[in-house]
Amino acid sequence: MATPTTGQAPGHTGRLTMYTTTWCGFCRRLKSQLARDGIQMNEVDIERDPAAATYVMSVNGGNQTVPTVIVETPDAGQVVLTNPSAKEVKRLLGV
Repeated sequence: MATPTTGQAPGHTGRLTMYTTTWCGFCRRLKSQLARDGIQMNEVDIERDPAAATYVMSVNGGNQTVPTVIVETPDAGQVVLTNPSAKEVKRLLGV
């Protein structure tokens, strides 16, 4: 499995942050799908970062639902998605 990092693949028009846990299968799948297309991200483990867990709960009705993804784009600003498809993330990134 590819290791997510902070940065952007060529052609990106936005930034990507993904809130995850080590045991989340949906997180692993999304990371893998994005990595295949060279899309890099800043990954934050909510079990190791209490502030991140609090943020995830604030945007998910009090639940620690992962993956929670933030896509920052010049056009749409900051978009928060819960358990998005790779296709949706790539669309927002302009890839």
